[in-house]
Amino acid sequence: MMREFPPPPRAAEFSEQIKKKVNEVKTAGGTRETVTVDWNEQQAHVEVIDLPLNGLYFNPGTHRIRAQRSHDPVRERALEKDPWSAESQDYLKFLLMAAPTNPDLRDTDFDKLQESLQQFGQNEPGLVTHHGVLVNGNTRAAALRELGMQSMRVGVLPESFTWADINAVELSLQLRKDHRRDYSYVNRLLAMEEQAALGRTPEQIAKEFRIQVKTYHQERWILSTIQELIDRSKSGGGTALRLVDWEGAQERLKELHRLYVKLETVDRDRAEVLKEWRLAAILLDFSKTDVRHIDENFLNEGLGEMLPAAPASAGSTPAQAESVAIPGLGLAVPAASSAVSEARALNDQILRASAVVSSAKPELGDVSRAENQAVLDNAQKAFDQAIDAAGRSARLRKRKQLAPARLAEACASIDQCVADLVQARTSRSLDEEAFDEAVLKLRGSLRKLAQQAGRGLDHPGDGVAWLLEAAAAEGAK
Repeated sequence: MMREFPPPPRAAEFSEQIKKKVNEVKTAGGTRETVTVDWNEQQAHVEVIDLPLNGLYFNPGTHRIRAQRSHDPVRERALEKDPWSAESQDYLKFLLMAAPTNPDLRDTDFDKLQESLQQFGQNEPGLVTHHGVLVNGNTRAAALRELGMQSMRVGVLPESFTWADINAVELSLQLRKDHRRDYSYVNRLLAMEEQAALGRTPEQIAKEFRIQVKTYHQERWILSTIQELIDRSKSGGGTALRLVDWEGAQERLKELHRLYVKLETVDRDRAEVLKEWRLAAILLDFSKTDVRHIDENFLNEGLGEMLPAAPASAGSTPAQAESVAIPGLGLAVPAASSAVSEARALNDQILRASAVVSSAKPELGDVSRAENQAVLDNAQKAFDQAIDAAGRSARLRKRKQLAPARLAEACASIDQCVADLVQARTSRSLDEEAFDEAVLKLRGSLRKLAQQAGRGLDHPGDGVAWLLEAAAAEGAK
């Protein structure tokens, strides 16, 4: 949800300094540098000036590191309380320099940006509010500070711009086709959610983000699923997973959505079970190819029985109610099946264990972490065995289907040959000798196929029976 931030300290003083610099540029004559800003389907040209870096503030509402703010809950709470304090600004700088998928590591793209700035200088101006809050160029400002630079070229937004306008400008700049550094995946999801909260339609948001409307709905489903899982991961001590924990799972989550939508129309309970199992596998960091084995066949072949059973304390119940009453309406809807409840309980156990293991809270203690790590290790081993069995089963199914698939391809080629033969005869361009040789090869291939197809079959089907009769008739000649 979009937040209105108060002005930073000494905002009025810095605003006057900015106004003086803008007026000096306007009255100095000569060529003036401006930057074009897309805003509410309009374009505004704002003046570019030099401002001291120590007077600029990192934007606490920037979409670039929205998900990564959850990396350190203590510093995040301090940021929410006072976004302009030195500690909060240092935290924002730290996140701007960190890798999106793992903020404990420095981002290699940040190092490349820093090298480029050191070698070539600042090619494009940033963008600030009239109070000196960076709207575009937060990462560049962090890199320039690391290099020891004293000032930065920035365009200045009009004083009338609200925080809603500022967010819209930042998004429009980021989503241009010539942008240099993409938002991370979860930050894009959060930006879409923010736009929806402002009342924009799916069609408008999809156009803004240059995606299809169906992709927009898929992204919203994924974000709501992530937020639900974070809520479910909360333990008694308040420890929970973070948004940043789901960076890097983009393709696996998209494939999950496609499978879920496909199964939901047929059997919602089966779809829910596979959803929980796949989410657990994603959380256990199985690869995309491994996660794909958890599909309809995984359920049909009973491979889910190889997964560990969640204890009663994790939320499972031995029996489920047949229906759930809706208060005030006098209606009842079917309750979740026992299979769904068991899969959900297993996933809850993995979610909570992951939250504890990944947490940096010192009060959790080594014993608690070791216990929860054991839960994850056991789940990892069980999922690994089940997925390995599913892989072997898939390879077996592929071998069983390989011969019919090859024959289907051959039929398609023969059908195309019929059309080519008609066309060649119409244009009198058929090489009859080459065609006759090809037909003889086909006869030999069909004889070999008949020999193998008839082996071990006491009651062949109609297709194989025809093939055997045709081969016998050919042999009689």
